[in-house]
Amino acid sequence: MFDLQTPEAICRTLGERARALRLARNLSQQELADMSGVSLSTVRRLEAGGQGGIQTLVQVAQALGAVEGLQGLLALPARSIAEAESAVHVAQRQRARRRG
Repeated sequence: MFDLQTPEAICRTLGERARALRLARNLSQQELADMSGVSLSTVRRLEAGGQGGIQTLVQVAQALGAVEGLQGLLALPARSIAEAESAVHVAQRQRARRRG
């Protein structure tokens, strides 16, 4: 869904989703600010335009019980068995081979 959007549009969408989640949990902006440890103005900026840092987003997501939604951001890429075996083989090698 986010593939073709600008970074600003993605941030706005995340802010809108945070607002929708807050309202679904029947919380005021002040209550969310208190729960997440950020200021009221920070919550307002996040909801209005998606402005704020990663830490703010994580704190608000934790307060809303939505941290699992961030898992995709932190997920490591899946590797095939052959790639994993190859990585182990490369990691075990200590020296370059002699040329000769």
